[in-house]
Amino acid sequence: MGKIFKNFVPYWKSVLLIVLLLTVQAMCDLALPQYTSDIIDTGIQNCGVSHILPEKITKYEYDCAAAFMTDSEKQKFEPAYEADGSSYKLVITDEKILEKLDSELIVPVMLNYQASKFPTESIESMVGSKLPSGALDSLKHTKIKEENADGDVVEVDCVDARPLVLNANREQIISKMREMTEKQLKAMGSDTMRSSGIAYAVEMDRLAGVDVDGKQTAYLWMSGLKMLLVAMLLTAAAIFAGFFAARVGSGVGMTLRGRVFRKVIGFSNTEIDKFSTASLITRTTNDIQQIQMVSVILLRMVLYAPIIGIGGVIKVINTGASMWWVIALAVAAIVVVVLTLTGIAMPKFKLMQKLVDRVNLVSREILTGIPVIRAFGREQREEERFDEANTALTKTTLFTNRVMTFMMPIMTVLMNMVSVLIVWVASGHIKDGNMQVGEMTAFITYAMQIIISFLMLTIMSIMLPRAAVAAGRIDEVVNTESSVTDSPDSVEFDINDGVVEFKDVSFRYPGAEEDVLSGISFTARPGSTTAVIGSTGSGKSTLVNLIPRLYDVTAGEIVIDGRDIRKIKMKSLRDKIGYVPQKGILFSGTIESNLKFGNKNATDAEMVNAASIAQATEFIDEKPNGYDSEIAQGGTNVSGGQKQRLSIARAIAKNPKIYIFDDSFSALDMKTDKMLRAALKDEVGDSTVVIVAQRISTIMDAEQIIVLDEGRIAGIGTHRELLKNCAAYLEIARSQLSESELNLGEDGELNG
Repeated sequence: MGKIFKNFVPYWKSVLLIVLLLTVQAMCDLALPQYTSDIIDTGIQNCGVSHILPEKITKYEYDCAAAFMTDSEKQKFEPAYEADGSSYKLVITDEKILEKLDSELIVPVMLNYQASKFPTESIESMVGSKLPSGALDSLKHTKIKEENADGDVVEVDCVDARPLVLNANREQIISKMREMTEKQLKAMGSDTMRSSGIAYAVEMDRLAGVDVDGKQTAYLWMSGLKMLLVAMLLTAAAIFAGFFAARVGSGVGMTLRGRVFRKVIGFSNTEIDKFSTASLITRTTNDIQQIQMVSVILLRMVLYAPIIGIGGVIKVINTGASMWWVIALAVAAIVVVVLTLTGIAMPKFKLMQKLVDRVNLVSREILTGIPVIRAFGREQREEERFDEANTALTKTTLFTNRVMTFMMPIMTVLMNMVSVLIVWVASGHIKDGNMQVGEMTAFITYAMQIIISFLMLTIMSIMLPRAAVAAGRIDEVVNTESSVTDSPDSVEFDINDGVVEFKDVSFRYPGAEEDVLSGISFTARPGSTTAVIGSTGSGKSTLVNLIPRLYDVTAGEIVIDGRDIRKIKMKSLRDKIGYVPQKGILFSGTIESNLKFGNKNATDAEMVNAASIAQATEFIDEKPNGYDSEIAQGGTNVSGGQKQRLSIARAIAKNPKIYIFDDSFSALDMKTDKMLRAALKDEVGDSTVVIVAQRISTIMDAEQIIVLDEGRIAGIGTHRELLKNCAAYLEIARSQLSESELNLGEDGELNG
């Protein structure tokens, strides 16, 4: 995780903005269930009335309500109203004060409300004496429906008993009724009692002429409008959070690609060989893509999950419902599932990236070697080889996906089970009067939000292991230091002459047991050609690769113009070297862009001259667009000989002090080879030329020929000197040239 999060440091401002937007989104998300609860409980069940004190009350009802209150309760009730004609109007609008009055005046309000609808069969027990015949006839009768002891709904005859209560032994009756109401309050639950109080307020509003239906409609419209505004704000916050998360993710990908590319460009051949080209391509593309994708999801989901989860917990606590254990049980189950599935899949995630490397490697080898594969009839075997790599990756991917497919069904079952458990537990609270239906709905929503927040983290548990592996592979590249770097005491050095001197140079590849080159000493001077020849594997290419510091010597030193090349800045060193590799490499673009690759300031005349020396003008002039002709990726639209000639022309156009030709004439016919070397000798007469060749004819005119045999110098001299003094050279010459061409006598000795 740390390897992924550290990539966000350059974008900390955007990350803070995303956190702010996600907080806004979470607040809106958490507000919507409360609005839903209010619409159900207040808007629908309570007709849009949210407090027990009516908005307007008739004088008679006002006096009745006050009659059931103690002196301290009257001091709170009476200032809340002011006279408005034949009725009283509520003047308090502060929600906090009204909430406080709800709890403080619920008992007298309920006393008044119950006395207004008192069952006839219970009046005598309340009054405490037997009523005379016909005493109830003058009272207002109503019928209400309620459940009996058997759970059946029956109609009960009720009367407005307040005249009897207020005219009889008032204090004794009210005290008795208050005691009964307080017991009822404990038995019914605060929520049910409050609903009854609100029902009283609704009835009082109707009696006082308030348009309760209009009030309910207005409340529903206002609540709906608020929900709409909150939803719009939530959507806007989510969109902008997603936008900035995508920008940060893209920036992380761009930064990582740049860092990896710059690091790889600075690698010596040692590091390239260590990682392999296929692996470096996979790390630069697939691995960084994994990190970029996960970065976006981290910023959108992993940051959002704790915000919505903690907010949901706070909301659940505020509901006052004693059902926290349901959520705790669900979270514990989720954690167990996630840890189990991740523990099973994690080893396979680590293996997956290596298998991707393998598929990449096999694919590159097959695509590059298609002509050879077809020529040798190996299509079926190569298909089998690719199928083996592809099948291994497929099996691993399927295994991890199959393991993780259990995640969503299990989570869905858990969420549904939690919903059922909440409804079952909440039904008991609703029956006891401690919860309303809307509160249960809100609780379910908050519980789902908490569970979903953990579900978001579980989704990340699928992606994070693979991204963590990818981040580790990227770090491995970025933290690898090139074995060939500018030393602290290296300086800018102007190479004027180009004298190259090998002083007892030895070289061994990393991890090898023996030296590839050993005790190499010679001097290559300007104005002359130094050729290197030897059998395959003798170390010819390795020797010339040491001059531009593609590798560093293991022992000894290479000196140019009297200075150790390790103490020359690599840019200064390589600016003065024209290097033509063994395999001609061209870049996508045009012929002109390739010829000016090493010297972008080269004039058109210099470019044409370089092409002429390299014997490339013949086929360039035949092309319709000349030097503007397109070169395909890898130079696949030109022949091998044309590719080599363009590579040679590119080095000549650079106009360096030192030329290195690593077997660069092998694809040329003898005539072109001879013409090219003749033109080259006239053009670069004051430069140092080092040629690696397999053909004697290519180097026989060189002023100095070095013969390598198993990494050691077997002979140094001119062609004639080596024919006399070097058996290894004579053996190579005899394998390529006739006796007459070598000017050898019948005894095998050199004539003249």
